Parts: sequence; C-alpha cells; structure tokens
Amino acid sequence: MNDGDVSRQIQQMVRFIRQEAEEKANEISVSAEEEFNIEKLQIVEADRRKIRQEYERKGKQVEIRKKIEYSMQLNASRIKVLQAQDDLVNSIKESARKELVRLSNDKRGYEKLLKALVVESLVRLRETAVLLRCREVDRKVVESVLEEAKREYADKIKVATPKVTIDNVYLPPPPTKADSHQPYCSGGAVLASEDGKIVLENTLDARLDVAFRQKLPQVRFEGVWWDKEVHDQFLLLYMDCIFQLAFMILKT
Repeated sequence: MNDGDVSRQIQQMVRFIRQEAEEKANEISVSAEEEFNIEKLQIVEADRRKIRQEYERKGKQVEIRKKIEYSMQLNASRIKVLQAQDDLVNSIKESARKELVRLSNDKRGYEKLLKALVVESLVRLRETAVLLRCREVDRKVVESVLEEAKREYADKIKVATPKVTIDNVYLPPPPTKADSHQPYCSGGAVLASEDGKIVLENTLDARLDVAFRQKLPQVRFEGVWWDKEVHDQFLLLYMDCIFQLAFMILKT
C-alpha cells in the first residue's frame, strides 16, 4: 500500500469519525433541547399553578370580605330598623299613657271605672278579706265607691260581703312632667289576699301593658315609612284597645 492509499484511508477514517462526532453532537443537542423544553414547560406550568392558586386565594379573600361587609351593613340596617320601631312603639306607648292620665282626671267616669276595677279584682280573687292599695289622691274616691263595689261583688258571686281594708301604703303618684324617671301610677288599684300570697294588679298602667303586648305584633313589622299619620293610626289602635277594656270592665 503506497502513501496515497494510506492518506486516502486516513482521510476516510477522519471523515467517518467527524460524521460520527457530528451525529453524536446533534443527538446530544436535540436531547438537551428537549430536556430544556420539558423542564421549561414544567417550570412555566408550576408558576401558572402558583399564579392560579394565588389568584383564587385572593379572589376568595375578596369574596369573604364582601360577605362580611354585606353582613355588617345588613346587621347595621336591621339595628336601625329595630331602633326606629322601638322608638315609635315607645312614643305610641307614652302617648297612650298621657291619655290614661286624662282618663283618670275625668272624675265621674273615673269613679265608675275605679269601682269596676275593684269589683273585677274581687271577683278574680274571691277572698273573704282583701287588702286594697291605691294612689293617695284616689283614697277618697275609693272610699266613696268601696261599699257599693263590695255589695255588687257579693250579689254577683252570691257570697257574703268581703272585708276590704284600704292600705296606708300607697301606689306611686300620678306622672308629672317634672321628673318622668320617678315611679308613677296613672290610676286603678292593686288588691291582695290578707296573707299577701295572691296579688292582683289592676292599675291603668297594667291594663295598658296588657294592651301593649296584645297589639305589639301589629306594630312591629318591617318596610313601613313611619310618619305622623302612621303614628296617629297606631295611637288610635292602642287607645281603642284601652277604651274597649274600660267598657268591658264597666259592663261586668
């Protein structure tokens, strides 16, 4: 083999080695690029998941804050409505109490009403001996109607006339504008058994409280714009109930 053949064989081997190296390099490059792309996609997808999770977390936080704010506003609105209703009801009740004072100032009508209250109390107690407590300003009125009330009770129940003692301890005085925080009584009487175990409060204020509790469901409703006309309507409703009670007592 001459030098030319040797040279050609060497060149052929060099070309083969170079081709092998290039193919290997290409394989390595392609493999590296694939791994890079896969890793890049994994990183991008992981970042996307983090972004989505963070977005969802913040979205939930915003939703929770909205619900909390809505709930707080709703509760505040309900409290305002309830407060407005309470103010109205208390205003109506106070107006009704003023009407009770006018009722007790009607001398002839109040005498009949007071006698009827005493008779009704005696009927409900059905005791042979009773202690009666009234306002100091009403003592003379009570004394003037007591005997007739006892006879009326005895005739109605068909029993002996009961012993009724007027207590020297009095109910609170009528309400005054000077001090509305002091205890007061608009009229009526409190009767009790002689041993004090049974007490029947039959004052005008107690009757108003009964009417108040009965009519309260009609007053407490939502969605009404409270104005003077509505206030007057409910005041008339209360006063109608009060006078109905008075007439019922007088008829007994």
